[in-house]
Order: sequence, then structure tokens, then C-alpha cells
Amino acid sequence: MFERLEAIVERNREIERLISDPEVIRNRARYTELLQEHASLQQLVGEYANYLRLASEIEDAESMISGETDREMLELAAEELRELRERRDEAVLRLKAMLVPRDPLDAKNIIMEIRAGTGGDEAALFAADLFRMYFRYAERRGWKIEVLSAHEIGIGGFKEVVFSVAGRNVYENLRYESGTHRVQRVPQTESAGRIHTSAVTVAVLPEAEEADVEIRQEDLRIDVYRSSGPGGQSVNTTDSAVRITHVPTGVVVTCQDEKSQHKNKAKALRVLRARLYEAEESKRHKERAEARKSQIGSGDRSERIRTYNFPQNRVTDHRINLTLYRLDAVIEGDLDELIDALKIHDRERRMQKIE
Repeated sequence: MFERLEAIVERNREIERLISDPEVIRNRARYTELLQEHASLQQLVGEYANYLRLASEIEDAESMISGETDREMLELAAEELRELRERRDEAVLRLKAMLVPRDPLDAKNIIMEIRAGTGGDEAALFAADLFRMYFRYAERRGWKIEVLSAHEIGIGGFKEVVFSVAGRNVYENLRYESGTHRVQRVPQTESAGRIHTSAVTVAVLPEAEEADVEIRQEDLRIDVYRSSGPGGQSVNTTDSAVRITHVPTGVVVTCQDEKSQHKNKAKALRVLRARLYEAEESKRHKERAEARKSQIGSGDRSERIRTYNFPQNRVTDHRINLTLYRLDAVIEGDLDELIDALKIHDRERRMQKIE
């Protein structure tokens, strides 16, 4: 860790020399780039200077103690040394946190897919509950949600709903929601009052820009057909629904929510691009996914990550063994405590790798 810090300090000195060079100053683009890099290093360089100062004071205090014979002075020096060591240890933790690299995907918008799993109609109703939960969470943070595709059932549930979330650091906050969400409650249709267990799967995909993923037209098979709604009734009389198959990977995306075939195709391509991008990212960064899996889970949809127990008003995140008895607030979109705990846990794990 300290070799990295020394290298950063040396880089900071080099930048300070460069931004004083008249030739560099005349190159506005280069000068601006260096100023931005210099600004990004200041907090870390300052914290490292604070650490070095504390280390020097500790060394002085230790030298004084070794040569001191007065008992009262020794007690005062020992107390000061203890405080200095505590402050040094806190500085080390802050330095490790600053050295944890930011995931370049964190700032991206996402496409979220929620699908009813085991449990029939009850699973579909819970899928709708989760959609509303994320919708309200997004509203609290000032994010924008757009439904891209939805397969509703007649009683107000979803077999599947796919939507985008756009805003500041969306992926950073929602990335840990991927996985299987289990619900335990008495269904509305249960006359005997028995608790049923159902499951819903959630996938969180960083939304890809066109520059992130190249999709060749010759790799696509596009089918159009007539849209249908709940129960199979006709929604409109034109072939506006779109099914896109990415032939090389076999990924299939359908969209029928819009009356316009063109709009459905555009939405389907957004989902396809996100799925291909996420698959490519997972392949390129398999070691990162494996590291996450050992601590807070891989985010794979087959993995049970959370249980919502309505009779006990309890929600449990199994990856970090966190249980809250405030499910009523969580299901209304108050996810901050859960998400913050997952982010802290992940950051602490990554900090442990920095020595």
C-alpha cells in the first residue's frame, strides 16, 4: 500500500511541475487534463501527509518514553502515544478506502428485469410488489423509470416486467439487487390462512451505450407479430410487437407495450444491448465476480439473496446476515439501510485486499 502511496505522491509532484511549465500551459487541453488529475489526487495526498505526520509523532513519543524516568511523565506520554496510534490506525483505514478503485460501471444507468418464479399467481403479485418498491426507491432519489416491457396477469401481477432506471450512480446502488427474492406471506386467495412461500428473480444490467456494444444487423433475426394482453386478448390489430433474436448468442428479447413497431424495436434493442454488455463484462471481469461471490454473492439470479416475511414484518438479506423488522417500510421503497449495508460490506472486503 505504501509503495502505491509514494508513487501517487511522486506523480502529484510531477503534475505540479508540469502545470508550472509555460509550454504545457499553452496547451489548453493538456493543461486542463493535468489540473483535473491534480485535483483528484489532493485528498489522498493530504491524508497520506497526515499519516506521515502521525507516524513521526509516534516515533518521537516512543523515543521520549524510552528515556523518561518520571512516573507521572511516563503516564502522560503513554496516554498521548495511545491516542496517536488510534489516530494513525484511523488514517490507515481512510487511506485504504481511498485506494479502493471505483467500479467504472457504478455511474451507469440500468435495465432491471423482474420475473415471477415459483409460486404461480402469488409470485406474480410479489413481482408487482417489488416493481413498486424499486419505483418508490427511485422516486425518493430523483431517478427516472421507464417501463420497456411488461407481461401482466389479470389480478394485478407481473409474470415479467423490464424497465430502465436513469439517474446519478444508479448501478452503484442497485447492483446488489440481482438474485432470487423469496416472499413468505398468506396469499389473498388463501382462505385457510396458510403462509405460502414464493420466489421472484431480479436481474440488474448496466445499460450499454451504442459505443459499448457493437450489434451487427446481420446477427439479428427480427420477427413482428400482433400484440396480446392479459388472458390473450388482442391489444391492437397491427403487427406492432417485436421479437429480436441475437443469433450468435441465442439471446431473445421481446417488446409489445408500444403501439408503434418502431418504438418496440428501439426498446427491445436497448434491452438486448444491456444483456450482451453485461455478459461481456462478466466474461472480462470473472475474477471480480468471483471475489464478490465469496462475500455478498455473485448476483446470479439462481442465488437466494433476500427473504421478505410479511407475518413477522421481517426482511433478511442472507449475504450479509442482516435482518430488519421493518418490512412495511422497505416494501414502500425505504431501501437505504439495506443497500448501504451491502455497499459498506463490499467496500470493507475490497479494503482488506489492500496491504
